[in-house]
Amino acid sequence: MYQHEQGGQAAVPAQQPATLAGQFAHSFQLLAGNVERVIRGKREAVELALICLLAEGHLLVEDVPGTGKTTLARALAASVDAEWRRIQFTPDLLPSDITGVSIFNQAHQKFEFHQGPVFANIVLADEINRASPKTQAALLEVMEERRVTVDAEPHPVPRPFLVVATQNPVDMDGTYPLPEAQLDRFLMKISVGYPDHGAEVEVLKGMPTGPQVDRLAAVARASDVGAMIDFAAGLHVADPVYHYIVALCAATRTSPHLRLGASPRGSLALLRAARVRAAAAGRHYVVPEDVKALAVPVLAHRLILTPDAELRDITATSVLGELLAGTPVPQAA
Repeated sequence: MYQHEQGGQAAVPAQQPATLAGQFAHSFQLLAGNVERVIRGKREAVELALICLLAEGHLLVEDVPGTGKTTLARALAASVDAEWRRIQFTPDLLPSDITGVSIFNQAHQKFEFHQGPVFANIVLADEINRASPKTQAALLEVMEERRVTVDAEPHPVPRPFLVVATQNPVDMDGTYPLPEAQLDRFLMKISVGYPDHGAEVEVLKGMPTGPQVDRLAAVARASDVGAMIDFAAGLHVADPVYHYIVALCAATRTSPHLRLGASPRGSLALLRAARVRAAAAGRHYVVPEDVKALAVPVLAHRLILTPDAELRDITATSVLGELLAGTPVPQAA
């Protein structure tokens, strides 16, 4: 139960039995543990990737080569018994190589649509920033509307649908930075980072006999993931938590360090992710801590710093830290 500082209260409903949230939490931990068999020492990154999947969002993983970006995406896909595809983005990749193309069938005297690799439950867009902006833009519609329109005909993608895009830092040679409109389509942006000493030793000990992605068994079906998505989407959110999310996003629009703050899409993304985090903790209601824990991975990549802030080496993460500290948090009643 949470209330505003003025004293207004919003009760948490008791209609949803806690056992359902417990089942969700158990399934979530099972998936996370399975992915961790090949991604050692990166529990936070694994859980954020799963939250992204169950919030029906898309994930952008940015890091230097060799830190496990692709392995994380492949392990997530292998843990769910669902269809997945990998697209290697290169400078010569065409939009039709992603979405598909209509080909004229001589026998039937009509055009037939041949689906591209984007028609899968989990799509790994590897090194997305190595493709041209035109090809990157081919993902915009399908990421937002979960369909591809070819020759004025809409073609829906399956559910669940998750795009996991990996990219190297944009200051590396041969890369094209993603435009703001496309960055906003990603629910989260995370970095895997280097493993700590102990985790890297375990990786070395486990090679080549340890668990590999190709040998990773699925622990959930696509229908199970769909049911988890539906459950999380129905979790209770008290009015003060709604106001807290809006206040936090509104603060990014007035910060002197930012020339572009979070859009309403960012507010919605933060709400969806917070619901999944609450369910993963075995709760059937959202608390402010869920919002605070996810604010940086959900909002930071949507913010654009002012030139002065960039010169002073201020980062979007540090700005969010200040805004989180300065935004009043609803208190438990």
